[in-house]
Amino acid sequence: MKFRFKAFSIHLISSATVLALILGGLYLGWYRWPGWYLSNVSKVVVVMIGVDVMLGPTLTFIIANKNKPRRELMRDLGVIVVVQLCALLYGSVSLWNGRPICYAYSEGFLQLVQAYDISAEEMRLGRERNPSLTPSWYSLPRWVWAPLPQDNDTQQKILASAVAGGDDVISMPQYYKRWEDGLSSLRSQLKKVDELKYFSKSDKDLLKKKMIDAGLANDQPDTMVFTGRSSPLLAVFDLKTSSVTALFRTK
Repeated sequence: MKFRFKAFSIHLISSATVLALILGGLYLGWYRWPGWYLSNVSKVVVVMIGVDVMLGPTLTFIIANKNKPRRELMRDLGVIVVVQLCALLYGSVSLWNGRPICYAYSEGFLQLVQAYDISAEEMRLGRERNPSLTPSWYSLPRWVWAPLPQDNDTQQKILASAVAGGDDVISMPQYYKRWEDGLSSLRSQLKKVDELKYFSKSDKDLLKKKMIDAGLANDQPDTMVFTGRSSPLLAVFDLKTSSVTALFRTK
């Protein structure tokens, strides 16, 4: 039994260390609040933890036997490690492809933009026409303004694409502008919590309570919905500087 516990401990520590390094690097680089919440990657992370930290070491505990021939033991451990590596690779690639690269203000909303939201073609156009604001593979998340282009025909095409589930302007880097350039437009779209249509009445009551608890007034036109792949957040702005003061969730 001592041999089993030793094998289990070594496997557990090794697996947890590797996973912690990968998740820690992704979190510190790309998934810091609100990225982790808005991208809704908890299911992928749970799978990675389940396979790499729980299942792998547990199987090692089960098959470890000091009386088993060394070659057979190494073969069994090798199979477990391969399964772990496959799960780790799948999870890491999923997290990398879904990493937050922009928080975009567009048409009255703040929206999360993830790496896989931008197609290769749109990335190419962005590099050609707007290289300073087009993300690179290593880019950390930035705040941008993504207004619809002035040309009416182009506007209609983008809106039709978005309605049909295709590319929206937030996934077209060629149209990105500096965050600072969109602040006047952003200020004109700020609303009181009660005026926001994205939240139910109970959600609004909860959000207003959270604002009061945080020492913020809840009757000013200083809020905006912040959307992603999870439940939307409430973004509260400083009316003087137009900077984000706080982010609140309903759950």
